[in-house]
Amino acid sequence: MRRTLLVAAVAVVVASVMPGVAQAAPDALEWGACPADVTAPGLECTTLDVPLDYRKPGGRQIEVAVSRLKSADPAHRRGVLLTNPGGPGGPGLDLPAALAQIGWPKSVLDTYDVIGFDPRGVGHSTPVTCDLTPAQLRSNVPPYALGPADVMAQAEYAKGVARQCGASRTASMLPYITTANTARDMDRIRAALGEPKLSYYGVSYGTYLGAVYTTLFPERSDRIVLDSNLAPGGLDVTASRLLAQGFDDRFPDFAAFAVAHPEFGLGRTPSEVRAKYFDIARRLDAQPNPQGVDGKLFRQVTFGMLYYDATLPYLASAWHALDTGAPISQPPGGTVPDPDNLLSSQLHVVCGDSDWPESVWTYQRNVAIDRIRHPMFGPAAANVWPCAFWPSEPAEPQVRIGDRGPSDILMLQNLRDPATPLAGARRLREAFGNRARMVTADQGGHGTYLFGSNACANNAATAFLTSGVRPFRDTACAAEPAQPVPAAASAAFAGRVF
Repeated sequence: MRRTLLVAAVAVVVASVMPGVAQAAPDALEWGACPADVTAPGLECTTLDVPLDYRKPGGRQIEVAVSRLKSADPAHRRGVLLTNPGGPGGPGLDLPAALAQIGWPKSVLDTYDVIGFDPRGVGHSTPVTCDLTPAQLRSNVPPYALGPADVMAQAEYAKGVARQCGASRTASMLPYITTANTARDMDRIRAALGEPKLSYYGVSYGTYLGAVYTTLFPERSDRIVLDSNLAPGGLDVTASRLLAQGFDDRFPDFAAFAVAHPEFGLGRTPSEVRAKYFDIARRLDAQPNPQGVDGKLFRQVTFGMLYYDATLPYLASAWHALDTGAPISQPPGGTVPDPDNLLSSQLHVVCGDSDWPESVWTYQRNVAIDRIRHPMFGPAAANVWPCAFWPSEPAEPQVRIGDRGPSDILMLQNLRDPATPLAGARRLREAFGNRARMVTADQGGHGTYLFGSNACANNAATAFLTSGVRPFRDTACAAEPAQPVPAAASAAFAGRVF
C-alpha cells in the first residue's frame, strides 16, 4: 500500500540570448497511425526532427512526436491550437482527444486543428532517463521535514538521484531538456504545419511553457490560453515553496467536505478537521500504520488528493482509516505508464531551467521559516530537490517573462488551487502587463476550463478561443452551484505533478 500511495502521489501531484531560429522551408509532415499506446479515434501522428542544441542547429537532431485532431469544419477553421498537459514530464500525444472527451465545445474543436505533442525528452520524443530504482519512483516534491536532520537526509537522497541522472545513458541531453528549447520546438512544429501563427492552450506547468513561447515568439502567437498558472519564474525554488500556500488555500474545501460528511468522523467544524490533520500526522510520525504509511507520506498524499474535488471522498476515507487503524483502500485513478521517464524528464526541465541554491543550510533555514508560516505542508515544499546538486548548469539565462508583445493572452485561475496557487498567478499577470487578462473562478482544485463547474470562466475561455473576444478587464467569476465533472477530466491529466 505504501508503494501504491507513492505512485498515486506522483500521478496527481523577455529576451533570450538565443532568439528564435530562422526556419528553412519545411518538408511536408507525413501523418499516419499513432503509436500503439496512443489509442484515440480521429487522432493521427507524425514525428519531426529538431536540434538538440539550438545554438548548433546543424548538430545532433532528436525526434518530437506530434499528433493532430483535425477540425471537422474546414470552412470555419482558423488555424492550429497547440496543447500541453503540464508536468513537466507529461506526455501530450493523446491530449487533443482527451480534451474532446472531457467536453471541449464543438465550436472550439471546429475552429482549430488541435495539436498535441510529447515534449522533448518525454514519451515518444527521444525520452530521457535517470535510471530510477523502484524505491525512487516517488513524487519529486520532497517529503515533509520534521527537522534539520530530515533536510540533511533528503539532501543525501537528492544527491544520489542527481548523480544517477548525470551517469545515465541519456546524460548528454541534460542541458538541453528545457522549457525554452521546448518552446523552440513548438515553433518548429508551427513552421512544419505551414502556419504563420499558432494558438495555444496549456495547463499547470504548461502555462509557463506558453508564457515562454509567447515571450520568445510574440509575433507568431495568436490566441494564448493559460490555465492554472505558475509564477513567471516557472517551476523554480520559489514555486516549490508556494506549494505550501496552495495547500493552505485549498484545505478549507476539504474541511468543508469532511464536516458535511460526518460518517468519516473527522470533525464537526473546519477547525476540528484541521486539528485532526495534525493529530494523524503526529501519530504516524511516531508509529507508521501496518501498511507502512508514515506521517510524511500521509501529508504528501493529502496534498496530491487535494487536486480534484473527485478525489476528496477517497481522501476522507483514507483519513478515517488512518484515524481508526483500519486498512486503507486502493487509491483512485490510473497508473503512470512510465514513471521513470515522467520523473526523470521533470527533473531535467526543472533543474535545467533555473539555478537552485546549493547550500543545504539554505533549505534547512527555509524549512524552519515555512514550518511557522505554513505548518501543514511548508516543511515539504521548502525541502531539497535534486536540482541543488544537478550535474550540469543551465545552458542559457532564464527567459524573462515581460509585457512586450501583442495583447493576446487569457489567464484562467481558480482561487484555491493547491498546485499553482493564486499568489503565483498574480505575479505572472503582473509580469505580462497589458498583454494579458485574467479570469479568476471562485472554486477550488487544479484546472479551471471545464475542470470545474464555473460557467462564467468556461464561457470566457470558449469565447476567446472561438472569436478572439476577451473580457475588457480582469474578471472575477463568483462561485456557482457544483455540477458533476467528467471523471475523464482528472484521468486525462494523470501524471501531471504540477
